[in-house]
Amino acid sequence: QVQLVESGGGLVQAGGSVRLSCVASGDIFDITAMAWHRQAPGKQRELVASITIGGSTYYTDSVKGLFTISRDNDKNTAYLQMYSLKSEDTAVYYCGAITRLKWNWGQGTQVTVSS
Repeated sequence: QVQLVESGGGLVQAGGSVRLSCVASGDIFDITAMAWHRQAPGKQRELVASITIGGSTYYTDSVKGLFTISRDNDKNTAYLQMYSLKSEDTAVYYCGAITRLKWNWGQGTQVTVSS
């Protein structure tokens, strides 16, 4: 099993930037990919970005060129750097890790973008 702890959320003005961090512990060698999802009030959780152990990345269309996902394997940490934030980016951001075809989730961190 993998435990994930997110940090870095908070209140930011529109146009600002935030970096989220996700530290993994436990069965980290079973992780095949990590991802960031988000859930806005009244909406379904959506995949924002993912990164495989090989470094391949995926971004949902709305964040391409604005968000960057990365990993530091030495620190067992994944990051989501977010630039040019908009009010519609307001959501709880969840870190996820896939192990043996199963999702493991963190507790989430709130990002609120004020206009």
